[in-house]
Amino acid sequence: MNGPLLIMKYFPDLTSEQMIRFEKISSFYQKWNEKNNVIPRKELDTIYEAHVLHSLAISRIVSFMPGTRILDVGTGGGFPGIPLAILYPDCQFVLIDSMQKRIDLVHLVIETLRITNASAIHVKAQDIFEKFDFVVSRAVAAFPVFVRLVKKNISPYSWNKRPNGILYLKGGSFEDEICDFKKEIEVTEITRVFSEPCFQSKKVVYLPV
Repeated sequence: MNGPLLIMKYFPDLTSEQMIRFEKISSFYQKWNEKNNVIPRKELDTIYEAHVLHSLAISRIVSFMPGTRILDVGTGGGFPGIPLAILYPDCQFVLIDSMQKRIDLVHLVIETLRITNASAIHVKAQDIFEKFDFVVSRAVAAFPVFVRLVKKNISPYSWNKRPNGILYLKGGSFEDEICDFKKEIEVTEITRVFSEPCFQSKKVVYLPV
């Protein structure tokens, strides 16, 4: 199944504008990743599974209300922030990374795909103090370290169906990382929401803050 059809399999109600943006993702990264080398070359052929659909797993845990503000920490080439920004055009996304070349690529993505509800900033997580409803990321640090870094960025005023907090994409075994949060944390196997074999060991971690 090709990439756009894979997205439509799980998100059949996308608008034509959203689908056009998702369709353009592959050609964009094929073209610009040669220069930036942000995404491993071997993953470009499976970008819709390995990056786009993986990012969208977050939407199966929290469906963001219009007006929700989301911070993507350590966005790399724009994941999970870019796919989520396409899926939720009425929400606001700020994508940050400590490496300038990654942010340069994300700027190009936003400009090329004409994504008006996302911005990209070259900054370290410890140096941003703005408040957001949710912080999302793809395993940029050990979970306790990540929580300490971004806790300051989560607004105390919740108005989505789930309380404000952290949504973290993580693979493999990490029981030791979450033992201190056992009473609050929610871990969802991605294979519960997407059937593709590549998600066998991958999870979405949700921590209300």
